[in-house]
Amino acid sequence: MLTKLINLKHSIDCHKYPSMPSDYIPKYKYTDKTANGLTRCVIDWIIFNGGQAERINTTGRMLDNTKQVNDVMGINRTIGSKQYIKGTGTVGSADISSTIRMNINGRMIGVSVKWEVKIGKDRMSEHQKKYQLEIEGADGFYFIVKSFDDFIEKYFELTK
Repeated sequence: MLTKLINLKHSIDCHKYPSMPSDYIPKYKYTDKTANGLTRCVIDWIIFNGGQAERINTTGRMLDNTKQVNDVMGINRTIGSKQYIKGTGTVGSADISSTIRMNINGRMIGVSVKWEVKIGKDRMSEHQKKYQLEIEGADGFYFIVKSFDDFIEKYFELTK
């Protein structure tokens, strides 16, 4: 299925640059072997198929309060400290938040779907399990994807 995504991206790029021969437009290289790679695959597939998707980052950020100064001996020193600031996102939030068009009773509507990416031996934390229960408790859609083929299977099941 990755070849379908690669061809879809190439087709979009060819349409974007119509004066460029398609042989000269490089094909994007996708991979689902890493969490970042699979996340990119999922987001691009959803966007290329008329949906909206974005990566969710719940980690905080580093605040750098350091500065470089010269001491009385003329030696360059770093003073101050770095401080970690907690993020404002929901703990355990899914990796990808998306809105996908679905046919419900003959009517196309946008539905919010959360996607959690897990590669290899990666497992869900207790916070992620709680978040999944909250989403599903609100009749939302929450899926765990382990490969691009796994994602495609769930995507087509959802959009049929």
